[in-house]
Amino acid sequence: MIRPPINLRGARILVTNDDGIDAPGLKVAEDIARTFSEDVWVVAPETEQSGAGHSLTLTQPLRLREISEKRFSLGGSPTDCVLFAVSRIMEGFRPDIVLSGVNRGANVGDNVTYSGTVAAAMEGAILGLPSIALSQEREYDQPICWDATAHHGARIVEQLTALPWPNDVFMNVNFPNRNPKEVSGVNVVVQGRQDAGYDIQERIDPRSNSYFWIGAAVRNGIRVGDTDYQALERGEISITPLHMDLTHHEALEQMKGAFS
Repeated sequence: MIRPPINLRGARILVTNDDGIDAPGLKVAEDIARTFSEDVWVVAPETEQSGAGHSLTLTQPLRLREISEKRFSLGGSPTDCVLFAVSRIMEGFRPDIVLSGVNRGANVGDNVTYSGTVAAAMEGAILGLPSIALSQEREYDQPICWDATAHHGARIVEQLTALPWPNDVFMNVNFPNRNPKEVSGVNVVVQGRQDAGYDIQERIDPRSNSYFWIGAAVRNGIRVGDTDYQALERGEISITPLHMDLTHHEALEQMKGAFS
């Protein structure tokens, strides 16, 4: 089914993230939401949950803290936050849309499967809500600049919500690490792929025991094509519609005969 366009003026907007309740990117997302409405609710993780993916906390209790009116933190994952917001905190008056982010760093290619930011938008879609993940590209050895998202974010959200979407689709939006005036356009592109791994570093603690950090992704090569990776490299805002169906339909058809 196709969901009709959304009127954001006065809409009830849920804002969440995976960088935590005190993250500066969350404030950017709140500012984007308040461009359209004062009915903005924030439910975000108590602490950073980067890399949490679409995890749901099932084996330990969750603690909810009300910070101020319509503002809450939860000791769980981004998925937990959206589920709690819709099913308990905002029960009886569901949000009209979910904005997740703004993430500190791009969520493109294979990284969308790790991303708690993308997972929060995914959970919103599962719960039947139009949802948008917002991420700001950064250089890991440089301070992050939120200007591109702050300047262009509201316009992109408004343009997206003016379009009809299939019910099971959610949007993944990434802003390039550029001055707002240097952003070269907007491109709707497919999710990219890269040959990658992660830099796992071994350290020694004060008791001479080893421990490990999973560091930054190691890019061995971005695969060719017009994808979210290439769009950011060109200085474009990348938009990728994602959905819940992970079935590879071509392989499905090829395999059907083997098990009949």
